[in-house]
Amino acid sequence: MIDVQMRRVVDGPITGLARAVDVHWISPNRLTLIGLVIGLASAGFAATQLWIPALIAWLISRVFDGLDGALARRRRAGAEPSSEVGGFLDIMADFIVYGAGVMGVAIGATAAFDAPWWPFLLVLLAYYLNGTAFLAFSSIAERTGRRIEDGRSLSFLGRIAEGTETIAVHAIWLLIPAHAWQIAVGWAILVFISAAQRIVSAVRILR
Repeated sequence: MIDVQMRRVVDGPITGLARAVDVHWISPNRLTLIGLVIGLASAGFAATQLWIPALIAWLISRVFDGLDGALARRRRAGAEPSSEVGGFLDIMADFIVYGAGVMGVAIGATAAFDAPWWPFLLVLLAYYLNGTAFLAFSSIAERTGRRIEDGRSLSFLGRIAEGTETIAVHAIWLLIPAHAWQIAVGWAILVFISAAQRIVSAVRILR
């Protein structure tokens, strides 16, 4: 819901950071993979109830998630040949880290606080539906010339639950893991609503 506004806020610092790491042995794809590893480490920390390390790793992984795209755009502006591999790896890493993050919190919260499993399963189902709507639209929009140009590799239909909200919710339940399952219920509802909104918007755009 607030991705556009948040991107305006972080674009400056992220662009500056991309400039600082723009050396020949650092590539956008390597940054993506580093972010993936750190994100998986966050899930592992959460599963073992190391909540603060999990939070720190989660936030660092999201910095890398923004940094890889910023470096890729910088390299393209410098006339370096571009590849679609980066966009593919980026979306794959996001889905893996998001899913692993939910599972890590679920394992940790059920073990430490006797939390129920079903709210976290609802979140995973909501992610599945939301991701399906998002990726299906992006593929068809690309093929039919209805691509949404916003600087990202895929055509993105923004709605209530976007990247900024996802980062915030995952951070919040790492901060207060005793209430993670209640947060998961509310978050699943928002993601389901977003999926429905994306489906309606996609049908209208592609009709």
